[in-house]
Amino acid sequence: MESIWKVIIIDNHPALMLGTKLILEETADLSVVATASSVKEGVQLAARIKPDLILLDDSLPEGNAEHYLRQVKRSSTESHVIVLTGDNNLSLFAGLMSMGASGVLSKESSPAQLLHLINGLRQGLTVIPLSWLHQGVVPVPAEIPTDGYFELSQIEHTIMIQITQGFTYDKIADVIRVSRRSVDNYLRKIYDKLGVSSRAQAIEKYTLYSHTASFKGALESHPSIAAVESAVTIEPVIKVERSAPVKKVALD
Repeated sequence: MESIWKVIIIDNHPALMLGTKLILEETADLSVVATASSVKEGVQLAARIKPDLILLDDSLPEGNAEHYLRQVKRSSTESHVIVLTGDNNLSLFAGLMSMGASGVLSKESSPAQLLHLINGLRQGLTVIPLSWLHQGVVPVPAEIPTDGYFELSQIEHTIMIQITQGFTYDKIADVIRVSRRSVDNYLRKIYDKLGVSSRAQAIEKYTLYSHTASFKGALESHPSIAAVESAVTIEPVIKVERSAPVKKVALD
């Protein structure tokens, strides 16, 4: 007989939270031991209880899951975290999984699909809906850097922001008032820090991680970078380089 998993639900919708609790407790091996309606409360509960599983709403008063998932995960590092998202697509999957999520599931999924995902986690697997796979496979990077900042200098961030907007190297040199040779030197350093070998890979990796809260906080600490970043829109990149294998099975 499998052990009973302790579960915490973090969701600010009381009716949905109650419905999820009832669904989970219909099985003999899941016990909802606590619920929370905010990240702060959820983090405190997770740190104290150390549950086996945390169900995390991707939209709480504090923001979206990519802004607070790592905080929740740090409070109980061994807990599995399933992010329940209102976005019925694969665009956030790679980023959330890299931040420590064990699974991502649409809020439109059936109770059976949620239980199937949980049962998979017990076996060391995660599952992806077939409808998401049809949008294209998104390999998951091994881990987003702890601080989301890559240790790039102020000028290196400025260069990467301009590169994501399609600036030529000559134009970048003109904007930041350095020689073209200096831009090439900066790029070599940037590639080393990002762990990539091409402009395309650098854009994908930088853009993917640019949506983390810690990354944005780092930009805000450099007003000149923030000014450049606020003047442009960085669209999320879905396809990223694979750096670690992910077990997955299709969910009917």
